[in-house]
Amino acid sequence: MIAFRLGTRRSRLALTQSGQIADALRAAGHDVELVEIVTEGDTNRAALETIGGTGVFASALRRALRAGDIDLAVHSLKDLPTAPEAGLVIAATPVREDVRDVLVARDGLTLGELPSGARIGTCSPRREAQLMALGLGVEIVPIRGNVETRLALVDTGELDAVVLARAGLLRLGLADRATEVLDPIQVLPAAGQGALALECRADDSVVFDVLAALDDPETQACVTAERTVLAALEAGCTAPVGVLAEVVEGVTALELSVRAFVGTRDGALQLRRSVTGPADDPVGVGTRLAALLLADGAAQARVERGF
Repeated sequence: MIAFRLGTRRSRLALTQSGQIADALRAAGHDVELVEIVTEGDTNRAALETIGGTGVFASALRRALRAGDIDLAVHSLKDLPTAPEAGLVIAATPVREDVRDVLVARDGLTLGELPSGARIGTCSPRREAQLMALGLGVEIVPIRGNVETRLALVDTGELDAVVLARAGLLRLGLADRATEVLDPIQVLPAAGQGALALECRADDSVVFDVLAALDDPETQACVTAERTVLAALEAGCTAPVGVLAEVVEGVTALELSVRAFVGTRDGALQLRRSVTGPADDPVGVGTRLAALLLADGAAQARVERGF
C-alpha cells in the first residue's frame, strides 16, 4: 500500500476527474489525499494565448511535483504541452471519455438552427476556426471560466450558445445540457481531448509502476498520434488545430485512422487531411499526417497568420 498525495486543480471538473483516479487507486488498496493547487489559468481570466497558452493549467502542478509536495498530478491531457517535461513523466493515460465537442444553445437549438448573427462563446481558436469555416454567419465571443460559468452565459441570455467538450459534461453529470453533439466531420477535437494524464517524477519508480496499471493502450496509441501531429506542426494547445485518432479494423490488423484540421480563426483557410497506419506505430502515423499537412499549406499558414 502507498499513501499518495494527488495534486489537482480546484475546479469542480478537475476535482471530479481527480476523484475518479483517487477511487481507482483506493480500489487497488492505496491511500489517497487530494491536494488542491491553484494554477495561473484558474486565476488569470485573460485569453490563454496572451498569458502563455500551452501549459498555463499545468505549471503549478508540475512545480509541486518537482518540489515533492505531491506524488502525482492529474491533468486534462489536452492542456499539456507536447514537449517532454524534464524530470517528470506521464505514467498513464486511462480509458478516454467521449472526444467530441457539444453545443449548448438557448431554446434547445442546434448549430444549424441558430440564426445568422447568433453569439457563440468559446475560448478555443480551434473551435472558432472550424465554426467560422462552416460559413454560418455566427459571431464568436471569447469567454473564460469553468463549465458552470459558461453554461450560465446561455442561461442568462448573454450568449445564444457555447461550445464545450462533451467529456467534461459527462464527468459532471451534465450531458443533458447539450443541445447537439458536434460530429467530428464538422468540428474536430483538440489533441488529447477527453483523456487524462497521470504524471509523476521520472525517478519515482514505485509510483510509476502503480500508475502504469491504470494505462489504456488504445487511448495511449490514439493520443500519442494526435500529440505527434501537434508537435510536428509546432502548434500549442491554443492553436487552431484539431486532430482525432481512432483505432479501426484493418485488412489484416488493427490500424490507426487519424484526421486533422488546420485553419485560421477567421475561417478563410481550412485544410483537412487524413491518413491510416499501423496501430503499433502512432508516432510514425502522426508524423506522416503532419508532413502531409505541412506540404499542403499548413507551413505557409503558420508563417502568414500564425498558430
